[in-house]
This record gives sequence, structure tokens and C-alpha cells, in this order.
Amino acid sequence: MKLAILVFDRFTDLDVFLPWDLLNRVARFRLLPDWEVKLVGTSAHHTSENGLTIPMSAGLDYLGEADAVLIESGPGVQTLLRDEAILARLHSLLDPGRQLIGSICSGALLLAKLGLLDGLTATTYPTRVKQLAAMGIEVVEAPLVAHERIATAAGCLAAVDLSRWFLEGLASKEVAEQVMASVRPNGM
Repeated sequence: MKLAILVFDRFTDLDVFLPWDLLNRVARFRLLPDWEVKLVGTSAHHTSENGLTIPMSAGLDYLGEADAVLIESGPGVQTLLRDEAILARLHSLLDPGRQLIGSICSGALLLAKLGLLDGLTATTYPTRVKQLAAMGIEVVEAPLVAHERIATAAGCLAAVDLSRWFLEGLASKEVAEQVMASVRPNGM
């Protein structure tokens, strides 16, 4: 199973690293064979809004191979929304007919721009609600809004809910529970 996390300059650190860690636990705990999670970007390295530069493990073309794609968030989304070349590539690589596609916070704006939220409800970070609504999307105030193969999450900690959605959809509820149990606070 191949999972891609789309990263770009000025991404939100927690929105990348929390799902990166949770989704990688499937391989680390040997819960499923052939499980891989890659950070995918438009360049070899990307820098977060807090100044942390990280290497990518694959280029954009990997999105077309992936079984699931997570679109990250951060101020850099606004730049991508104006980059017609990147939008065209994303449009050609993403396929909700065969992939699970999810976004965290402002990543929903990219899904809307690509037409992947047409006719669906969605959620996004509170400061981006008006922008998403202006794109013709009915915005729901919820941590996670999931449809068959498309999901949006809002608020950095909603990445836990979104990661669970990916785990259940790609693996099973049992695998998702094992991963979530490994990070649950003691006594819960």
C-alpha cells in the first residue's frame, strides 16, 4: 500500500509530522506488509512555516502511484492555488475513483480548486471557512467530514481523525485501533 503526503513550502509542521508518524507505525509495527508512506513535494526539500527544512522522499509523480494522498496545510497553500502548472499536474495525478484523498485544514482549498469537493460538504481551518465557502463548498463545522473516498479535517489535532480514516480505509479498523492505542495517553 502506497501513501503520499503532499508537502510544500510554508507547510504546517504538526499537520505533516503527526500523520507521518501515525501512518508509518503500520510498517514500523509490522502490521501489514508492503506499507510505505512518502513525503511528496514540488522540490527536493521544503521548509515549514516554523523554518524547519525537510527532505522529500518522492517527487509529484508518486502521487499517481499512490493508493492514498494526504494534502497538507499551511500558508503555502495560497501559493499553490495560484500555480496553474502545479494545479494541472495535481489534477492529472489525483484520482478519487481509485485513491483515498484527504486534506487537513487549508489543504481543503486545493481539493476544492481541483474540483474534488464539488457537490460535497467539507471542513477547513476556521480562518479559511469563508475562502472555502466562496469556492462554492458547503462548509461544516466539524473536525472530520468524510465521504466515500474524500475526507477533509480541520484543526491540527484532527490529523488523528484523518489518519484513522486512512488506516481504516486502507487497512482495517483493527489496524487503526492498534496504531491509535500506541499513542493514546496512559489511563485512556
